[in-house]
Parts: sequence; structure tokens; C-alpha cells
Amino acid sequence: MTGMLNPSGASGGRTVSGGSGPVGSFGEETGEETREEAREETGEAATRQAVREFLRRVMERDPDRIAALYAEEVDWMVAENPAVPWIKPRPARADVAGHWADLAAHTVSGEGWATVGAIVVDGAEAVVTGELGGRVAATGKTFRSPFALRLTVEDGLITRHHVYEDSLAVAAACTPDATA
Repeated sequence: MTGMLNPSGASGGRTVSGGSGPVGSFGEETGEETREEAREETGEAATRQAVREFLRRVMERDPDRIAALYAEEVDWMVAENPAVPWIKPRPARADVAGHWADLAAHTVSGEGWATVGAIVVDGAEAVVTGELGGRVAATGKTFRSPFALRLTVEDGLITRHHVYEDSLAVAAACTPDATA
């Protein structure tokens, strides 16, 4: 995610849980959860908790505390663009802290934001959708973009972080205007 969270967006976002299946064995309705469904629900609760903690820590703006939520190795994907100084490969926990530090260093403090529209959880997978924006310090230009953030949580740690955003809008804000 490129921007910081708006507290009203983080607490006012909707949570939708997915992954429910038939109750009982072989589709037979028994009124009791199967062991598989119980494990799935426990996984979804852990995923939901990790995502909420991630959003809370992003609001705190402490790169090391955010990175502490990630596994040592991370499947990190944000569309690479050389015009955006904070977007680069981040395959390890220490690199994740660097992302948030670089973001803070290259944007105007207090002008970055994000609102959360929905959080969808299915087992270890979560998708957070919303809108983000900010102002780039070097150019003074602003950007605004819808986003979807896909996270995978395993053993309480984030192992996948894929961001889908309007990377062209962010790159345009990072690119100085041509002088005549």
C-alpha cells in the first residue's frame, strides 16, 4: 500500500468472510461443524486478526513494527517503476521496513492517506480494498488511486504482500514536469 490509513476508514471498513462450505460430511447436513470447517474458521480468525493488526501498525507509521508482522521471507509484489523511489523488490522482513521508511522519506508527512472499503478473508488469504493518496515531496504533486492489497498469513505472519494500484498515477506524481 502506498499511503497511510485514515482512521475512519480503518475502523469503518466492512469485513466479509468467505470460504464457507457444506456442513457435515459428504454434503450431509448435520448442524455441526466438521473438523475441516473448524480449522478453516480458526485460520480465518487468525488471518483477520493479522490484517487488522497490520492496518493498525500502518496507522502508527513505525516501519520496524510493521515489518515485525512479516515472515523472514516475503512474496512481495508491487508493480515496479523506476520513477517511484519506494517501489522495489522487498523479499525479506528487513526490506519491508525499508519500504515504509522510503515511503515516509519521499512523501509529505501528514498528506498520505488510505481508506479501507472492504476486507475479504478466506482461510489464510485476505484482500483489502480501498483508495489511497498522498503528495510526493520532490515534486509537490499529488496522487490518488484505488487499491487492492492481497495478503497471505501463515503461522500469524504475512508471507505474501501483493499490491494492485494505479501505478501510473503514482509514477506521474513522482516525475518532475519537463522544463522548456
